[in-house]
Amino acid sequence: MSENCDQDCSICGDDCTERKEPKTDFSEKPHELSNIKKVIGVVSGKGGVGKSLVTSMLAVTMNRKGYNTAVLDADITGPSIPKAFGVKEKATANALGLLPIKSKTGIDIMSINMLLEDDTNPVVWRGPLLAGAVKQFWTDVIWYDVDFMFIDMPPGTGDVPLTVFQSLPVDGIIIVTSPQELVSMIVSKAVKMAEKMNIPVIGLVENMAYFKCPDNNKDYWIFGESHIEEVAEKHKLKLLARLPIDPKISEACDKGMIEFYDGVWLNGIAEILEKTEEKEMLKIAVANENGMVTEHFGHCESFMIFDTEKNQIIKSETIANPGHKPGFLPIFLNDKGVKVIISGGIGSGAIDIFNEKGIEVIAGARGDAKAAVEQYLQGMLKSTGSVCHEHQYHDECGH
Repeated sequence: MSENCDQDCSICGDDCTERKEPKTDFSEKPHELSNIKKVIGVVSGKGGVGKSLVTSMLAVTMNRKGYNTAVLDADITGPSIPKAFGVKEKATANALGLLPIKSKTGIDIMSINMLLEDDTNPVVWRGPLLAGAVKQFWTDVIWYDVDFMFIDMPPGTGDVPLTVFQSLPVDGIIIVTSPQELVSMIVSKAVKMAEKMNIPVIGLVENMAYFKCPDNNKDYWIFGESHIEEVAEKHKLKLLARLPIDPKISEACDKGMIEFYDGVWLNGIAEILEKTEEKEMLKIAVANENGMVTEHFGHCESFMIFDTEKNQIIKSETIANPGHKPGFLPIFLNDKGVKVIISGGIGSGAIDIFNEKGIEVIAGARGDAKAAVEQYLQGMLKSTGSVCHEHQYHDECGH
């Protein structure tokens, strides 16, 4: 292997011993009648941490906000989603494909229990059969109009999670943990698998975090002191929510009434998911000089405009800076359909005009222009509030 090897064997002519074969595309297309906008995986490194509960509550939370939601139960050997929603019907099919069952409030659900004659029958299958069933839930089920699909994955990093990550267009995952000493190792495994599969990690949810005593309203840490903040910081992840030990939650699941449990702990996650929905199709402009983010917005030589879809860059173009007339650039970029502008220093007047037109401004950015856009799409680039004060005349910074 050459010292300058970039690991991309597809464009390399060297005949080295460590030459890699081109990557196989394992992606599966959904049913031709399906319309699924956003796919979120809910994972855990070990069983018994409440992954299915969090999946159910996320679907309920987004459904209450007016979105069409669905749950694909990928935990074939331990399905618990139908129980939580009180769904006892069996899935039906027509000439076109399988149809999911709708819950009491209209959430689409598909689980292996809906296909078994008796839902207490065990599923004694090897890995390839389990993975194949999950793929069929994606390819053969007609998910007519889904804004958010949540996939309840089995614990660990085995065949089924691997199949989901490789075959389905997962937009991000949420990792569910509990307050135990080995949580750091478990989260690390899930994060590393997501990184290998190039799947963004939205953040962490800690379940069974504490118990609030109804008599004195004090919080008690039943499983010991939580270290979730340290784990989140270590992996540079967001702590999305902490769920308490609440007998009413268990009761709601046991009675199939999770849709009617009144809990607000996941509302913050809903806001994050709504923001990612807004970025579904997005046009981003970067003030550019030689492929790098320019230091002064109004003085850039050109703008690189990136069309993005599902947090991926699908195409880009470079257009010359049309000039520094006062107030012109915000109008010019708005007419191009730009919704985000990335720059180094930028004048406060320009920021105000952009904001008036609903354009987000990321100031203080540096480095490669394309890399800056990718960081923004991954939620890793935030505005530093860098306002340019260098010039005496406002129009020089695009005001």
